[in-house]
Amino acid sequence: MTAGGPESSRPQDRPEVRIDRSDVGRRVSARRLSGFVDDRPVFRDVIGVLTSWDDHGLTVVPRAGEPVSFPEKLLVAGKVVPLFPARRAPLPAATPVELQRIAARGWPGVEQEALGEWTLRASAGFTQRANSVQALGDPGLPLPAALAAVRDWYAERELPALVEVVTPGTADGLRELLGPAQSPTLVRTAPLAALARIGSGHDRVRLSRTAGPDWMSLYGKLSADPAVREAARRVLHGGPSVWFATVPGAAGQPPLAIGRCVVDGPWACFGAIEVQPHARRAGLATAVMAVLAARAAEEGATGAYLQVEADNDGAVALYDGLGFTTSHTYHYARPPQG
Repeated sequence: MTAGGPESSRPQDRPEVRIDRSDVGRRVSARRLSGFVDDRPVFRDVIGVLTSWDDHGLTVVPRAGEPVSFPEKLLVAGKVVPLFPARRAPLPAATPVELQRIAARGWPGVEQEALGEWTLRASAGFTQRANSVQALGDPGLPLPAALAAVRDWYAERELPALVEVVTPGTADGLRELLGPAQSPTLVRTAPLAALARIGSGHDRVRLSRTAGPDWMSLYGKLSADPAVREAARRVLHGGPSVWFATVPGAAGQPPLAIGRCVVDGPWACFGAIEVQPHARRAGLATAVMAVLAARAAEEGATGAYLQVEADNDGAVALYDGLGFTTSHTYHYARPPQG
């Protein structure tokens, strides 16, 4: 390979380059010219997700998570590589309260405010999780006064006051002051490595750091209200390390399946797993979860968790088959009227 090679040829002219722009979203190995030492070319390799390739160049996100970008003319070799080989590891230790706090970081409210150890969350009404108070720990006030402060805070934002009630986790004294349960939800966990090995069709899945228009077109919780849509965008992109998965459809057609994963230390949260009705029962949901799991394992996660409504029998059965078991439950409840 001559030093002038990457300067004077296109990727398709170089037999060592076996990737192109259609591989954006896949895990690749790329070698680039990084400079010269004593007139000799120096090359650097990067393995990770190819997140973009346009006229400005390529960007690859490696295991460490810091993007590596470089001009296309410096690319001297590249190929698609298999998913990260996740190693088996025990489920990380976490109490229900700890896991709920981790989950809150992965689905943060657009607006958040502390009330002692409680967290008030508001997001223009987009999802109950992002528009409820996570009432774990001590609010720093007597419970009736704390609930009055909760009512006032949500009333100022023209939102209903909702309290997230965790079992086990929420104090019995608080439960006694709240109304009937709403939206009972299971929090389920599983070792991550097994998920990264499931299914087939992994090469159809593309990863991205952002939820583009195609991804959003299949997401089922969007509103026509611009304020709610903007809140949804901000919540979906919130979290320590967020990845979006897409199984593209035919040219000009919406995607066949989507998913979202947030990596937070040893834990990876899965959500927004949706499949077009006509494409169901083809293994696309498991392919999406496998690719997201492999990426999370590449970043060091060893445990998976997700939230599923208790009455969603189809989803519960799917996650049963993937090895998920219930860690704890939660629901929402209204505080008493003042």
